[in-house]
Amino acid sequence: MTQSTYSRLIRFLQDDLSISAASLAVALRHSEQDPGPLPMILWQYGLVTLEQLEQIYDWLETA
Repeated sequence: MTQSTYSRLIRFLQDDLSISAASLAVALRHSEQDPGPLPMILWQYGLVTLEQLEQIYDWLETA
């Protein structure tokens, strides 16, 4: 994922899905320890619902 796409993804998570900055910070810390796709990390730690996870992947398909 390019830096531009990554930045837009973060904006989408915060603006459209109302994911808090604190939740994103938790997910980013975990991704440093256990690398994986950010959307999956958000879901694994209960920071997004399954429906939100689907919305994230739908957004990524068109990004």
